[in-house]
Amino acid sequence: MRTRVAKPKLQGIEVPAAAPHERLQAQIAEAAYYRAERRGFAPGQEIDDWLAAEAEVLARVGADERLS
Repeated sequence: MRTRVAKPKLQGIEVPAAAPHERLQAQIAEAAYYRAERRGFAPGQEIDDWLAAEAEVLARVGADERLS
């Protein structure tokens, strides 16, 4: 019996990169998740986690841009 192997159909097709604001949003969400994890996911501080993560990521991005 012969096994069929799927060939990638996306060869030669450009996949658009995520918009900068989408990447930034994802970085903030990830940082907020890790902040919540460090405090044991206790409820009631989600907004604080998000705002702190946002400040952290924006400061890091700003620093990266200044270095470029």
